[in-house]
Amino acid sequence: MLVTIHQPHYLPWLPYMGKVASSDVFILLDDVDFTRNGWQNRNKIKTAQGPLVLTVPVEQKLGQTIEHTRVSPGNWQRKHWSTIRQAYAAAPHFSRYAAELEGLFTRPWGGLCDPVCEMITWLMGQLGMSQRVVRSSQLGITTSSTRRLVDLVKAVGGTGYLSGSFALSAYLEPELFPAEGLELRLYDWKCPEYAQIHPKQGFVPNLATLDALFSVGPEATLKLLLEGSRLGSYQPA
Repeated sequence: MLVTIHQPHYLPWLPYMGKVASSDVFILLDDVDFTRNGWQNRNKIKTAQGPLVLTVPVEQKLGQTIEHTRVSPGNWQRKHWSTIRQAYAAAPHFSRYAAELEGLFTRPWGGLCDPVCEMITWLMGQLGMSQRVVRSSQLGITTSSTRRLVDLVKAVGGTGYLSGSFALSAYLEPELFPAEGLELRLYDWKCPEYAQIHPKQGFVPNLATLDALFSVGPEATLKLLLEGSRLGSYQPA
């Protein structure tokens, strides 16, 4: 049983969802520090003027975790939904999802984590993805770094861990996984081209998954998630 672990991301992009689609269990890493200027509270969509980053304003405090990150007051929700609606109103599949998404954007957001996690699981449901989803804050794991990842995988009964290849050179201690009887798999992504709205802007890869969902529908989106995913096995030097 292959497990992948990732912080919750707002409007998750295609590589994120491709990694989830390539796993059996998905752990939302919600009890780690919020990353300033990361992708936990922002992502890109495509407009008639080109790619646009939408950012959720948050109240930042030193050492705060994602699950305790509060959203700043203001009318950002209305602006985000208006921008998404304007950008994708003419997309073939937008009307199919507009009402549910508008509901997510128009209700109060006190914290960042719960609505972002709900948005991810909603998206998984629309794509027909049946992976088990667990939040790390529910598992009571207190170790850190690679040891924490190993313990999280074991806590959900996993037999392997799916890691982004970048992590292998950046921070991961890969030898800890086989030492615990766990397989370490490596994930890479190459975005397949698909029919996007606003063709005059050219093809823009790695946008929020909503772009593909609105443009080509759920079945084709899930297919391109799997086609763009590359899985390999860790080989010790």
